[in-house]
Amino acid sequence: MTDHTVNTSRKLVIYGAGDHGQVVADAAIASGWDLLGFLDDRRSIRQVGLWPLIDESVLEDPQIHVLVAVGNNMARRELCQRLFERDIALATVVHPTAWISPSVKLGAGVYIGPQAAINMGAAIEDGAIINTGAVVEHHCHIGAYAHLAPRVALGGRVVVGSECLIGIGTSVCPSVHIGDGCTVGAGTVVIRDVDAHQTIVGVPARPLREMAAQP
Repeated sequence: MTDHTVNTSRKLVIYGAGDHGQVVADAAIASGWDLLGFLDDRRSIRQVGLWPLIDESVLEDPQIHVLVAVGNNMARRELCQRLFERDIALATVVHPTAWISPSVKLGAGVYIGPQAAINMGAAIEDGAIINTGAVVEHHCHIGAYAHLAPRVALGGRVVVGSECLIGIGTSVCPSVHIGDGCTVGAGTVVIRDVDAHQTIVGVPARPLREMAAQP
C-alpha cells in the first residue's frame, strides 16, 4: 500500500461531483469529516447539494484530505496517483454503520459504504470502493482501485485483483482468485479462478464471449 503524509485534520474535499460523490459526501458527514466542497472537471457545475464546487487552489492547504469519488476505476487510479505525487493526503471514508475488524489493513483513498462488513485479516488496497452492504470475509485481499458494488459477497481468502469491477449481488466462493482488470456481471456466482482482464457472467460464471457464442 502506498505511503502517504500523515495528516490529522478532518478537512475534506471530494474529487468528483457525480452520483457516487454525493453518496460519499453523506458518508463523510456521518463519520465526522468537515466537508468543504467538491472538485470536478465539469465547469458547468456550481453547487452539489449543500456544498459548492471549489477551485483546485484549495489543495495548497496542507491540512486538506481528498477522497477521489469517481466510479471509473482507471480514472480514479490516475487522479489518486496525481494527488500522491503532490503529497496530498488521501482520505479513507468509512460509513459509521460499516463493520471493520481491527485487524483489517486499509489503504489510502478507500471508500467503505453503509452496512458493509470487512472481517478478520482482510486487506483493502489504495483507492478501492467497498459499496453498500458488501461483505468481505476473513483474509480476503482487494486490489488497488477495485470496486465491489452493493451486496457483493466474498467468501474467505478471496483475492480480487486491481481495477476489478465486481457487479451488484455477485457471490464469490472461498479462496477464488480474480485477476487484475476483470469485470464480473451483476448476480454472477464465481466458483473458480478467473484470469486477468476477463468479463464473466452467469451462474456459475463463464466468460462473456463463451455465452455470446452459444446458439
